[in-house]
Amino acid sequence: MASDNKDRSKLDRILDEQRKYIAEREGGYREKALKLYPWVCGRCAREFNHRNLRELTVHHVNHDHDYNPPDGSNWELLCIYCHDEEHSKFEAFVRYGGGSEARREAATFNPFAGLKDALAKKK
Repeated sequence: MASDNKDRSKLDRILDEQRKYIAEREGGYREKALKLYPWVCGRCAREFNHRNLRELTVHHVNHDHDYNPPDGSNWELLCIYCHDEEHSKFEAFVRYGGGSEARREAATFNPFAGLKDALAKKK
């Protein structure tokens, strides 16, 4: 039982440190981004005000949360829904690959080829 409490307290301490680190990191660039850019989602163009501003997030264009140039060139403001979609696309890119080697030739099979002629013969 004492071991469980010791492990739990260590885990709690680690989680608290991580939360503090994330809050400090976000506090800096989020405040800067909100001062630099209009409060509009860069994807869906939804507008925000003080009442719903918590739903507007800062997305790191290159997905590196530690790269925060002061000019904001690695940031874009996205609503929580568009931000989730952007990260889903990135996860799919990482999982399934991308680039020229992942591109495939366009499909050339046409399942309806000859349908017009077949229908004309039926008449």
